[in-house]
Amino acid sequence: MALTQNAALRLYCVERNYGYTGLRPIRRVRFGGGWKRACMKMKANMETNVEMVNGKKVNGIHVDGISTFLDKRKGGDLLNEEPNHEYMLGRFVEDRFVYRQSFVIRSYEIGPDKTATMETLMNLLQETALNHVASSGLAGNGFGATREMSIRKLIWVVTRIHVQVEKYSSWGDVVEIDTWVDAAGKNGMRRDWIIRDYKTQDIITRATSTWVIMNRETRRLCKIPDEVKKEVQPFYLNKAAIAAENTDSEKIEKLTDETAERIRTGLAPRWSDMDANQHVNNVKYIGWLLESVPINVLEDYNMTRMTLEYRRECRQSNVLESLTSMKTITSEEEDDAENSIGTEDLECTHLLRMEADQAEIVRARSVWQFKQHNQII
Repeated sequence: MALTQNAALRLYCVERNYGYTGLRPIRRVRFGGGWKRACMKMKANMETNVEMVNGKKVNGIHVDGISTFLDKRKGGDLLNEEPNHEYMLGRFVEDRFVYRQSFVIRSYEIGPDKTATMETLMNLLQETALNHVASSGLAGNGFGATREMSIRKLIWVVTRIHVQVEKYSSWGDVVEIDTWVDAAGKNGMRRDWIIRDYKTQDIITRATSTWVIMNRETRRLCKIPDEVKKEVQPFYLNKAAIAAENTDSEKIEKLTDETAERIRTGLAPRWSDMDANQHVNNVKYIGWLLESVPINVLEDYNMTRMTLEYRRECRQSNVLESLTSMKTITSEEEDDAENSIGTEDLECTHLLRMEADQAEIVRARSVWQFKQHNQII
């Protein structure tokens, strides 16, 4: 067994629920009784070093007698499922075409209404996608790039993403995300996601996206090389998270100074907004787009749909402007005219552009539902 002492000790402890602190293993640890004594010694040390709140350890280490979300899953038989590679990391399902990963919604991932934000969901989708590539054995030295892409200095860039949210999770909830890929025309790749509430297994979010390849040095789009196609095609799955008739495929109109109702200027990317591909991470654009949305909309409505069309890269040196226009739309959940007064749902059109030359960066469309229609649990 080619395990280091540290890895082998961790595996033994995790399998027996002894807990593991990440501390350096005790020297000369042996199989049999020696393993157990080592783990029990580590566990004893943890009893005095780990903070307790209401009788529970706050750093996530297993506590005997306290059930976790894994024990509460509705109708699940975890013993018959393929185990996670590590706790809370991903695994392959559906004949290894689908990658599945679970996440806890953290306190810093929620908004003022104590539920996850659209930015949080988008970050989780991105994280699952990157882990899918890494776990598949395709990962090169780029940010989600395959080996053949890395050799050719190529990276993936997203051109369009559409997200539909039925329910936003709350702080402490556990979500389960499935992701898979398929071809998108001759020179693109489609990636889809489904987010479920881990406890109920209800689908609460669906998303689909289109990706193309760009040269990392020239920053120009290019065709997918045959060598890269050979790498990714075995993972293609002919399955859609959102049916074609339910996908937002309509053109997003370009806003101008005349058609926009609100404009927010002087938005400056920070160093922390940059990603490993040396441009602003695509999730960051959402926050800037929402800067021009009225505060009463942010407070009284939930965003249930969002479509983003990425037009151009953004660097740290760029200063941006956010534009928004709004219109009311009829809600399918309205019972009668009396109940609909003051509660119309909204559709917003957004534009993020350069302040200097007004070059487009992102066009977007969002649908907002009045909160009394969309109960948050």
